[in-house]
Amino acid sequence: MTKRIKNREVKVCPVVLRNSLATLELLLFEHPLADVQLVKGTLELTDSSVESAALRELKEESGISKVSSTKYLGIWESGFQNQLWHFVLCEVTEDLPNNWSFYTQDDGGHEFNFFWHKLGDSPKFKCHKVFSNAIKQVEILCV
Repeated sequence: MTKRIKNREVKVCPVVLRNSLATLELLLFEHPLADVQLVKGTLELTDSSVESAALRELKEESGISKVSSTKYLGIWESGFQNQLWHFVLCEVTEDLPNNWSFYTQDDGGHEFNFFWHKLGDSPKFKCHKVFSNAIKQVEILCV
């Protein structure tokens, strides 16, 4: 069961950043059926907070579970399917590789291919407009 606020679907987006060669990079992944995305999911009734939902989604979709801290970054009206997105910065305690794959159980199972995108660069990949707008929103919140 999902939480709705005034008939709006509430989404959480765990933001994972890394500094690389004096640039800030954002963790993204390629979905085998839906192009490039940020980790994102629905706030569930069982989630105790937006931050706990972000941690749950991060683990479910990427396998990342070693997070030292979270910081709420803000809410965003996505303009897509009446969705409100909550962005949560997740400080990861492990060194993550440049690329990796993770098999998720979502929607019957998919292999997600993760990579880093330099904030401020034009995307060199295909993604839905809601995700390209979300990346711009992360840039506003984090740069």
